[in-house]
Amino acid sequence: MTLEIATVLAVLALTVILFVTEALRVDVIAIAVMLLLPWLGAITPAEAFSGLAGNAVVSVLAVMILSDGVERSGVMSRLTRPILRLAGAKESRILALIAGTVGLISAFMQNIGAAALFLPVMHRISQRARVPLSRLLMPMGFAAILGGTLTLVGSGPLIILNDLLRQAGQPAYGLFSVTPLGLALLAGGLLCFMLLGHVILPAGRPGETRPSPQRELIETWGLPETILRARVPAGSALAGQTRESVDLWRRYGLNLLAIVQDGDVTYAPWRHLPFAAGQELILMGDAEAFRRFAADHGLAPLPADDDDHGLPPCAVFAELIVPPGAAVAGSTLRQLELRKHYGVEPVLLLDRDATRRDDFSDVPLQAGSAMIVFGPCAHIRTLAASPDFRLLTPLPDDGGGRHARPLPAVLCGVGAIALALAGVNLGLALFSGVLAMILLRVLTIDEAYQAVDWRTVFLLAGLIPLGIAMEKSGGAAFLAGQMMRVLAGGHPLLILTGIAVLATLFSLFMSNVAATVLLVPLVVAIGGATGLSPRALALLVAVCASNSFLLPTHQVNALLMAPGGYRNADYLRAGGVMSVLFITIAVALTYLLYL
Repeated sequence: MTLEIATVLAVLALTVILFVTEALRVDVIAIAVMLLLPWLGAITPAEAFSGLAGNAVVSVLAVMILSDGVERSGVMSRLTRPILRLAGAKESRILALIAGTVGLISAFMQNIGAAALFLPVMHRISQRARVPLSRLLMPMGFAAILGGTLTLVGSGPLIILNDLLRQAGQPAYGLFSVTPLGLALLAGGLLCFMLLGHVILPAGRPGETRPSPQRELIETWGLPETILRARVPAGSALAGQTRESVDLWRRYGLNLLAIVQDGDVTYAPWRHLPFAAGQELILMGDAEAFRRFAADHGLAPLPADDDDHGLPPCAVFAELIVPPGAAVAGSTLRQLELRKHYGVEPVLLLDRDATRRDDFSDVPLQAGSAMIVFGPCAHIRTLAASPDFRLLTPLPDDGGGRHARPLPAVLCGVGAIALALAGVNLGLALFSGVLAMILLRVLTIDEAYQAVDWRTVFLLAGLIPLGIAMEKSGGAAFLAGQMMRVLAGGHPLLILTGIAVLATLFSLFMSNVAATVLLVPLVVAIGGATGLSPRALALLVAVCASNSFLLPTHQVNALLMAPGGYRNADYLRAGGVMSVLFITIAVALTYLLYL
């Protein structure tokens, strides 16, 4: 062992100790490693800082911005509803549906891209299903990594495997040769979280399960939230009447949220707007009262499981207050024609000590009167922008108040991923999507800067130089040689396990592609010396180079660490179980199917 190898291995050991003990924050550890290596002469300063321009770092940075742009566009709320309708609020079903979908998508695209697609969705599902985000993100991220083992184009190590085999004079694998092994790994990972998730996943950080402002408003005031729909058929007694003439609130306690007619939607219809045959009514209130209303007027109830019920993605409750000196003081809602001018439905009036849920259209507003309304976010913002009302509750982020642009956001995200699938450099493809989002005003450049989590960026950038030092000094080759010398002459299962463990350890602190390039020639030689199939050993290396669960050093894990509020201990616990399961399945199936 040379002094250079000993120096690099000492830095590696120190890094592992710091990660396990959590003596410092992960990004501080990574920065310290990045600076320590050039000071010790293991690498040059240029190599130390090369990680900041590394493809992995650039790709993760771009993914953060793309995910934020998609979230701001409001498009994810449309995807959240059908997922929750299929999975319900049960954590295990949500995990199975989301993680399984992400894993299958990851078979044909970069792991980081698959995780990025669902990151905004997971935020909304966490809020609506009241499941801590920390219990959803890690299984989703692990599934994205596992899904990369389903095909030979799912991850970097498998992509380069055939080139390395050809260089060694070995036959290449087909696109789906690895699929049986990948399916077993993905299924094993899903079952692990479904059966042991309550043990190995964090229980949720303090305050993480706090309901959203929208949920708090609903629970505090007991607001109705059941959306009901009915069609006005020809000959209905309702045709020609208005909401006021049928006394919709006094007799039935129902709020009329919108009327859909010939594809046009009228939100919070004016009290004098007549009902007509062919209209679809969207109401909110008690289901039994709705059935009485429908029976009294010959309406045809419609299924209530439509994805958006005809309402926009951002349609919510909001609390507003009349400030001192407001011109509306002394006026009633009937005089203000709130529904006609703003398209919002008044639901509740908080007037001094009284809480009014009946028809308060003729109650004069006073300074300090608070009102809860329901309607599209854009309409509520317009109302709050007037000098007569102040918004008390935050609205969901549907674009920072700008007109939501879901189609451009989706096109930018899908276009970036399509470029990557077509062979364009991943960082270049993703950052092209970022620029397109900014130019198309999906988000501003300032919002793009705010979307970046610099802890994740420096975690990845700081550890890349350690991989360079391991390779450059010969430390990686030294460790591999020592382990293989110990395993020589052992049972095939012992040799396979040693190779799997070595590939796993290398992938934690260096690029999984670099680990594959380093180890494949070595295991091909071992195969020739032991009589084991060199192709099978090389495949095992390429698969186990994706076994990066123990620490948040894989770019997918690093991306999810901050949103999930994870610590190193969380990855050591859940990732430790997953790593053992991964190695067990990979070794067993390689022995049974490929040797």
